[in-house]
Amino acid sequence: MFFSALRNVGIHASSSIRATLSSPSNILRRGLSTSLDSTTASCVQKLRDQLRYYAVAEIAGRPFLITQNDKVIVNRLKDVKVGDVLKLDRVRELGSKDYSLVGQPYVQENLYDIQATVIEHTKSKLIQIVKKKRRKNYKLLDSRQLGLIKNIVFLLVLYHYWGRFYAKVIVGGPVRALTDFRDFIKKFVFRQLRKLPSVQAKIDAELNKTIREMEESIFSKEGDITHHHRLPAHGMSQQEVLDNLKKLQNIKCADWKSGKVSGTIYHGGDELTELLAEAYRMFAVANPLHPEVFPGIRRMEAESVAMVLSMYNAPATGCGTMTSGGTESIVMACKTYRDMYKDLKGIHDPEMVVPVTIHAAFMKAAEYFNIKLITVPVDPITYKVDVKKMAKAITRNTIMIAGSVVNFPHGIADDIVALGQLAKKYKIGLHVDCCLGSFVMPFLEKAGLPTTSFDFRVDGVTSISCDTHKYGFAAKGSSIIMYRYPSIRKYQYFLSADWTGGIYASPSVAGSRPGALIAGCWAALMKMGEDGYLDTCQQIIQARRKIQKGIESIPQLHVKGDPIGPVVAFGSVETMNIYDVGDKLSARGWNISPLQNPAALHISVTMLWVNSADQFVKDLKESVEELVTNPDSGKGSTAAIYGTAASIPDKSIVEDVAAGFIDLLYKA
Repeated sequence: MFFSALRNVGIHASSSIRATLSSPSNILRRGLSTSLDSTTASCVQKLRDQLRYYAVAEIAGRPFLITQNDKVIVNRLKDVKVGDVLKLDRVRELGSKDYSLVGQPYVQENLYDIQATVIEHTKSKLIQIVKKKRRKNYKLLDSRQLGLIKNIVFLLVLYHYWGRFYAKVIVGGPVRALTDFRDFIKKFVFRQLRKLPSVQAKIDAELNKTIREMEESIFSKEGDITHHHRLPAHGMSQQEVLDNLKKLQNIKCADWKSGKVSGTIYHGGDELTELLAEAYRMFAVANPLHPEVFPGIRRMEAESVAMVLSMYNAPATGCGTMTSGGTESIVMACKTYRDMYKDLKGIHDPEMVVPVTIHAAFMKAAEYFNIKLITVPVDPITYKVDVKKMAKAITRNTIMIAGSVVNFPHGIADDIVALGQLAKKYKIGLHVDCCLGSFVMPFLEKAGLPTTSFDFRVDGVTSISCDTHKYGFAAKGSSIIMYRYPSIRKYQYFLSADWTGGIYASPSVAGSRPGALIAGCWAALMKMGEDGYLDTCQQIIQARRKIQKGIESIPQLHVKGDPIGPVVAFGSVETMNIYDVGDKLSARGWNISPLQNPAALHISVTMLWVNSADQFVKDLKESVEELVTNPDSGKGSTAAIYGTAASIPDKSIVEDVAAGFIDLLYKA
């Protein structure tokens, strides 16, 4: 039968039609084997019945589809018009290669009186018919199971974009979301423009110019010292080495001894420095990786951790390890929570929620350990993290939240009690970054100074980082990371039981570590004692208050938030560029830190500032007065750098400059 081939109609149906009907001469005719007389009515009826299905008629040399009830679907109205009644003299089964119906030899032409009416012009009809045929062979596409899978995929996509919308708009707020969207558009357009050869060439030229200027600034300070790019052919004598060290020590640098550098040098006095140097000499070859060889180092490290735990009111279960600095302490805490909640809760897409003012070490940990970082804005008045928005940002994938006491930019302590309640409610970790507050914040209460709750006495706090090499006055390269329970700390360790070199275990990132720094840290803690740290706390806070009072006395300036620790940050009125103030101070020998978002200047008050605070206030007032009298006297390098950085949508250019600067640090 003509329509037995319909079961083969599928994807290739349309191509078969084109191949078989493009030329009438290609049509093959074959007689119909039947016992019926061709002149009988039954033969005619049989022919008509067969045309009530899907077939193709050739009209004006073009194929047209015939459907039920003798309807013709046209795909070009130039050949026929809608409503025309056609007498069919050539018909072919859809998809057939070797059959056709004509007036001869099947029936006589006078008996072949089948007429078909032309209906509405549409290509979709043909597509729809083909799809109907395909569904017979591909019922799986319409199955309920496949529909369920489609719905699940749709919901996952919706969840993904809803999560991004929630983090940006609900948590960050609509104003911030619009600002971020505007910046995204600018960044996208800028990056597309940057791909243009002419634009890229100009950017590269400016980058190279900037890097050359930085290189000149760095190397010009070195004078005529001898450069060493290869090992000396013959080893130097001890005196020759010392002479070279002396020359390197005398390279021109910032005047830190006079207390004109923000933070950086946390100096506990010449006597303590001599003690640290002697401790380093005694344990110069010690390595805590081998406690059986250096048992004294093991003892000093354990005692240093214990003393800091006591200072932060840790419970009896409190524990910790020593690290190389605040960054490693924070990175280790993030790694610990990632691994712990992967094990305990099965979280494979970890997230951490932190204030936008948190230390950059959290950004580094997020990048290193593939943790999604959710930043929460701070209150524009207090500069403390918005606890309500932090609560909204917590999801089932959240492994930890964090707060600072105090934060680096503005010296503000977040509400750790409120954060502790969140951590308890959602059963997640709470890390308190006390790296900068270190040995000042724990002594505020004993000194009778305003303070806040932040240590292990706060329910919900599970880890704290404290830098012993800042206000603890230990040599650079030591910090303590503390945990409430050993069951948390164990996830910090790296353990390998099947290494070919033997069973390997280390508490932090480093394998071998300098035992001399551990000895120096222990020596500083023992030499200073509680009374020594209490005294330095009082002096440092007094100096900070003096500077803060001086800033508040200048109408054009304002202090950011209400600092309680050793840090103070200040901005300026809109009519004055705060970076110009910084450049004026730099010209007077001061080295203070610029901030951005919002623009401000930052001072970490150290013991060296105790004697220079009055002079700083005097120079600050004079700098502001100069800018008020002559606004054009500003426009220094800092204002230019941060002004340019703020105006560039694509921050990758700023990162390129920063990378170039780091490259210069390793240029001999």
